[in-house]
Amino acid sequence: MAAAVQELQNFIDGKFEPWSGPWIRSVNPATGVHEINVPDSGSDEVNAAVDAATRALPGWRALSCAQRAEYMTRVADLLDASLQQFAEAESRDQGKPVWLAAKVDIPRAVLNFRHFAAALPHLLGTSKILSESQTVNYTTREAVGVAGLISPWNLPLYLLTFKIAPALMSGCTVVAKPSELTSLTAFMLCQLFVEAGVPAGVLNMVFGSGAAAGSALTQHPDVPLISFTGSTATGATIASITAPLFKKLSLEMGGKNAALVFSDCDLNKTVATLVRSSFINQGQVCLCTSRIYVHSRIYDEFLDKFVAAVKKLKVGSPDDDSSYLGPLNSAQHLAKVRQCVVQAVKDGGRVLCGETRDELQLPPQCANGFFMAPTVITDVPEESQAMKEEIFGPVTCVRPFSTEEEVVRAANGVRYGLCAAVFTQDLGTAHRVAHALQVGTVWTNCWLVRDLDLPFGGMKQSGLGREGTHESWDFFTQQKTICLQIS
Repeated sequence: MAAAVQELQNFIDGKFEPWSGPWIRSVNPATGVHEINVPDSGSDEVNAAVDAATRALPGWRALSCAQRAEYMTRVADLLDASLQQFAEAESRDQGKPVWLAAKVDIPRAVLNFRHFAAALPHLLGTSKILSESQTVNYTTREAVGVAGLISPWNLPLYLLTFKIAPALMSGCTVVAKPSELTSLTAFMLCQLFVEAGVPAGVLNMVFGSGAAAGSALTQHPDVPLISFTGSTATGATIASITAPLFKKLSLEMGGKNAALVFSDCDLNKTVATLVRSSFINQGQVCLCTSRIYVHSRIYDEFLDKFVAAVKKLKVGSPDDDSSYLGPLNSAQHLAKVRQCVVQAVKDGGRVLCGETRDELQLPPQCANGFFMAPTVITDVPEESQAMKEEIFGPVTCVRPFSTEEEVVRAANGVRYGLCAAVFTQDLGTAHRVAHALQVGTVWTNCWLVRDLDLPFGGMKQSGLGREGTHESWDFFTQQKTICLQIS
């Protein structure tokens, strides 16, 4: 007998609201089975959530930063105590291996709450005494207001909490809309807020599609700022909607990230790092490497080692700790990624391993899941869509280069500018190339080493604004200068 479908509820004004439909069907990516119903909310639910957040704002904003930190620390402790439960739910909803959610996603969500709870109370205003005018000048920061937070499906809880934690610590109240494809852990998080005693209306969670709930949130006149992580196309739509309303806007969008591998690199370490950066979370991380440029002197050796390592990656059930890759998030996304491979081959690309070459050996329960073998393609022309547009799946393209100028020009030759990785043992090369690359983050001889105190965001069509300790504090608050004449 099939298991009962779990039905989620919106969380508004400290309560889970009964919902009878319509529903958005959410399936388990590993099995293709419909397991969760997500409310297909619209403007009525968003309006109710914004009203609740508006009522809660004065009391929440009046608390000291230390008092707000106590609430966030309680949430962090409860989440940490439920780590395995959340990891299994994240895997069931998103498709990533359970071990990955337990090792990365949920611990980073815990860290988001703890870090911002610890750091923001120490960010102070400034003051200045001007003797010639006999005035004392000082600045204060106050919460902007109700924050609209829209998060994606690839790192559901991790990226949602990266917005919620600094917003709440800054004194804002929140209306959040997670992706309708991965709403389960956001729903579970609301219960932790209840258990932590966070006042009603401080956090509100509205589930639904971007076209309905997301659009209502971005257009709402009482939501003065929007923080969005997702596709560049959706980010452009949000920017066009919010511009006439003069909302504060933070957009973290797509990437077409390059790795630049110079001939003096530590080849074995480089290969291991790029296997991870290309295929972790099925390549469904905005920072994943989808273009690898390798110096011609080591190109053949790199390809041999890289392809051999990729072929050893196991694709399988997310419940299996030996699975490195689980399924992609949806049938539609799998079809899109597969079509990108087909087009790359039509453009002259050659598949060395993965899609169209390797058969997957999956357990019976995963027969209808959205799985795909990690795919390496060479000989793809620079003007091909596979080299220009975000694929967001377990696919990477490898090309040789001869000079530093050539590879920098190629790496910069896309409309995105999120991140890049450089592999060299020459300090001069590392600095020159890092300064020349048009991206928000450059890693050298590593990948995805993140410090929350440092700014994160993209250039060009990869983003607008930055996130991090100081940057998020600046986004969710506004400064006021007060001048007091003392004579």
